[in-house]
Amino acid sequence: MARFTAHREIAAPAQVVWDLVTDWSRHGDWVPLTRMTVTEDTGGVGTRFTGRSGVGPLAFDDPMVVTGWEPPTAVRAGTASLRKEGGVVLGSAEVQVVPLPGDRCRLRWTEDVAVLDRRLSRAITLPLAVGGRFAFGAVLKKVAAEAESSAQQR
Repeated sequence: MARFTAHREIAAPAQVVWDLVTDWSRHGDWVPLTRMTVTEDTGGVGTRFTGRSGVGPLAFDDPMVVTGWEPPTAVRAGTASLRKEGGVVLGSAEVQVVPLPGDRCRLRWTEDVAVLDRRLSRAITLPLAVGGRFAFGAVLKKVAAEAESSAQQR
């Protein structure tokens, strides 16, 4: 299992960032080569969505379900927990938005991922962890830019 965490401080209120990052249909806007489909939207626990990542015959589905949901308040972090339920990628993810003084927040994304094939999973654990941290750092940069732009327009 590969674990990676990416985080970024954002000049926008926690609620603005929470609303943006938990709009699961939007993740394809930030994650390269990924298209998102929300299959069941409960507004929290039980929401199901699938990311289709890759190109042509090298694409795969990454279905997920929201297993934990606690939106932020002015003084408490918000956390959404996800479980990956695919035939290729397994594991979990946690998205956390921590309110900070001055209408700022810290967005943290942590994933524990493995591929179904154990031999392949062991071989790619380190590259997956390093690559995941780099890739999600870039994703959070895009989310931050959008959230900061939205906050400035308020």
